[in-house]
Amino acid sequence: MSEAVKPEKRARFRKIEVRMWGDEKFCKLTPIPPCGQGLWVYLLTGPHTGPIPGIFRIGRAAMAEELNWDIEAFDEAFREAFQQGIVKADWKAKVVWIPNAVACNRPESPNVVTSWGSEWELIPECDLKRESYESLRANICGLGEAFAKAFDRAFSKPSGKASVKPSGKTSLNQEQEQEQEQEKNTEANASVDSGKVAPPVDLLGHVPAPSLVCPAQRIVDAYHELMPDNPRVKNLSDARRKNIAARWKEAAKLKCRPFGYETVEAGMVAWRKFFTVCAQSDFLTGKAKPQPGKPPFLADIDWVMNAANFTKILENKYHREAA
Repeated sequence: MSEAVKPEKRARFRKIEVRMWGDEKFCKLTPIPPCGQGLWVYLLTGPHTGPIPGIFRIGRAAMAEELNWDIEAFDEAFREAFQQGIVKADWKAKVVWIPNAVACNRPESPNVVTSWGSEWELIPECDLKRESYESLRANICGLGEAFAKAFDRAFSKPSGKASVKPSGKTSLNQEQEQEQEQEKNTEANASVDSGKVAPPVDLLGHVPAPSLVCPAQRIVDAYHELMPDNPRVKNLSDARRKNIAARWKEAAKLKCRPFGYETVEAGMVAWRKFFTVCAQSDFLTGKAKPQPGKPPFLADIDWVMNAANFTKILENKYHREAA
């Protein structure tokens, strides 16, 4: 029996002009005192923001001066936001990133993605830019083939060279806390906290499974990496993206290992484990003895993403030789 379709929850948005921060009447109002909430509003709407949702170039001293806060007060406000997992910064490179911004501000067309390319080139190379690249790629490429092609044309992949570590000028030891956060959240989205807060849909990084964008290309990349002897995907067509997205959505709701996830990064961890298990099957990887006169069977991405086959893999039907 099919489940009843629940109406999709729609988030409510309001448009705010960036020039508000320079408006004469606004500037005559009581200034925002140093606090985490005030900084969050400024990060989302300030004049430093650019066309690419959530990533921009600005230093801590510049923001503190814009807000008329002491640098120590700014550091404390940023600490609050950083500890909630809603913003990250590399102060040495002067790059700030709001991880979940793109999920709430998706481009209306591939042309919009193309227009972001010139702005992307202005973001300094650093580890945070590399991290944001993967998140932007997953969200935008998940919108369809046309969006994926526009992204690949407009966004150059950041170099693999290690960047200078985040500045130690702030009272917050960011480098240490970021490393601790990564250790705690190996199966969590890089844009959210450790999951202690209920997950409504918003910019704070709390995204429930139904709104997850399927990172089809990343799933294919994981399939290639972990099942290298199986047929390669040479054309990630819309039909294939649709099948992969269907399994992605199904897997997010499952209660059997390794699936059941609420974030893109946790989902990728689960799918990598899934392909690792698939690679251990002689039948799926062409190592099983074929029937007389027939070549060995090799499961391609279409076969794996077939609903019936996917279920059989989960139920260990193709790993009996290892049982």
